Amino acid sequence: MHQTADINVVSNRVLPSPAELLKIVPRSDAQSDFIVRSRREIHDIIFGDDKRLLVVVGPCSIHDVEAGREYGRQLAALAREVSDRMLLVMRVYFEKPRTTVGWKGLIMDPHLDGSADIPAGLHLARSFLRDIVDLGLPTATELLDPITPQYIADLICWSAIGARTTESQTHRQMASGLSMPLGFKNSTDGSISTAINAIRAASQSQTFLGVSLEGRASAVTTRGNPNCHVVLRGGRDGPNYSPAHVDAVEKTLREAKLPPAILVDCSHDNSAKMPERQPEVFLNVVDQLVAGRTSIIGAMLESNLESGNQPFPAPREKLRHGVSITDGCIGWSETESVLREAHRRLAARFA
Repeated sequence: MHQTADINVVSNRVLPSPAELLKIVPRSDAQSDFIVRSRREIHDIIFGDDKRLLVVVGPCSIHDVEAGREYGRQLAALAREVSDRMLLVMRVYFEKPRTTVGWKGLIMDPHLDGSADIPAGLHLARSFLRDIVDLGLPTATELLDPITPQYIADLICWSAIGARTTESQTHRQMASGLSMPLGFKNSTDGSISTAINAIRAASQSQTFLGVSLEGRASAVTTRGNPNCHVVLRGGRDGPNYSPAHVDAVEKTLREAKLPPAILVDCSHDNSAKMPERQPEVFLNVVDQLVAGRTSIIGAMLESNLESGNQPFPAPREKLRHGVSITDGCIGWSETESVLREAHRRLAARFA
């Protein structure tokens, strides 16, 4: 009999079930309380009366957990200082969408050597999330693989669906069952309607193929996630964070009978893919708030210990500490400076 399936499959390694990993790397009661409280605070900023600015800030991706912890300690100290006007949430991104090929993130390749030790990656990611939560920092990530949330979503306070996957039915269905506030980015061509359609789909009950906590293939039925909003990241035609752009998005959201809640990604096409321009974009957003804009609820910055990025693949011992191996970032000194300046400017909003 001729083989008709798995012709191109080289191996099929069984992963630990989500329940097994959650038992090995458990969530404490204190961590649970903090995550619930952080999600509520983020919800109140997006949809309620909390006037603080939500700032999702941190490395483009986590590839070195020691550097990530060092960054987290510095961010946690600053977060406490500015908490009266901003809620800082740390980017803890473990999965990276690739246009063609490349490093897919800590979960897929934790050893940075192409060995794809996913069980170790899941364990490392979950452990790192606990470390960040223990610092008193809410966590944010982009969820890419639809199986991943079963392993880590209980430790995530805010999540994103990226520009490449906002149009994906699979990701809209997944988002409908997630327990945290979530932002859908506009598509890479700049389309806002893609994100709006995604919010509509994710807010509805969905049934789809998934994996249970026991690791078995399942038919998953959700109630829908009511806590979704738009993330503006620019597009093929350039930035989309200007007052005119935001006015247009507000109008489109109201026409779609959706809350006018917008988070601006200061990276990607909004900064012309030049990381050093992120502070300029960020302060423009802050000035719009100070001028009376209420629809912008947050902003995102790609930031690391050191600025820029470095070539990868490369031998691990040759990598520079605290420098991104994916998108370029602003360094800590620039991050601290722009967040303190934003805090100063936001005083007028609370006067």
